[in-house]
This record gives sequence, structure tokens and C-alpha cells, in this order.
Amino acid sequence: MDVLPAAQVYVDAVNRRDLDGLVNAFHTDGRIVDVSRTITGQDAIRTWARNEVIGGSLKVLEVVERRPTGQKLLVRWAPAGSDGWLAHYDFTSDDGRIRVANLQYA
Repeated sequence: MDVLPAAQVYVDAVNRRDLDGLVNAFHTDGRIVDVSRTITGQDAIRTWARNEVIGGSLKVLEVVERRPTGQKLLVRWAPAGSDGWLAHYDFTSDDGRIRVANLQYA
């Protein structure tokens, strides 16, 4: 599967429980849209990831869409202690880092 490097860094950081790696996958002004919430900047991303992401698991099932500046992935996201669910993770990146991660239920 051809996952873009910036998105792969995010996936790997989640699965390694690497909070710093996850935060550093984003530009300093990076943004996450988590269903209907928007989290902006590395400090806010760190808090969100520490409270809601680290400890879970993330598996890429398919690359759904490719664009020059990113891609949409079908994933199985499983927060700690759950079986998880399918989701679309849509990453926009440049210079090797994520600008926007749009995380939505599939």
C-alpha cells in the first residue's frame, strides 16, 4: 500500500504510542478535524493525542483517494479498550509534514 510518508509517520506514531512522534508529524500550525471538532497547533494536538489517541491502534486498510497534496485512507481506528470502527483519515501535507488531518467516520 502506498501511504504518503507524512501519513505513515502519523500511523506509526499512533501504533508505537509515540506522542512526540505524532505531534512532530504536523506543522507547528497543523490542524486536525476530529469529526466535528477542530484542533489547531502542536500544543493542542499534543493534548488531544495524549487524552484520546495514544494507547489505541490504527490500521490502514486502503488508500481511497490520492491527490498531489495528500490522500484519504480507510482505516480501522481502535481507541484503547475497544474493538474500534472504520474511519476515513484524509491527510493534506507538504514539506514532509501534515497540514490538515480530517478524521471522519466511514
